Amino acid sequence: MDWMAWTLPTAAFFGSIALVLVSMTVWELRSPCVERKGFLPISTTRGDRLFIGLLGSAYFHLLVVGVTDWSTWIASVLSLVWLFAVMRWG
Repeated sequence: MDWMAWTLPTAAFFGSIALVLVSMTVWELRSPCVERKGFLPISTTRGDRLFIGLLGSAYFHLLVVGVTDWSTWIASVLSLVWLFAVMRWG
């Protein structure tokens, strides 16, 4: 049976996602949010914006890596900027 090779970047990535999900759950339990409207065309909660931001970051990262010859670090930074923007103003 073949197992996935867990490199440090892979473990850090999935660990970060797990930490964000746990943090968002604690935040929601301590301070329930209300829907709001930002630059996204729908009213969203924090969880909605997190999901949209993560999904958009993944697609944005793949687009940068697939279309340009930029470093993956640049793609990662741009993806994090997108995630931050969606969480803050989305």
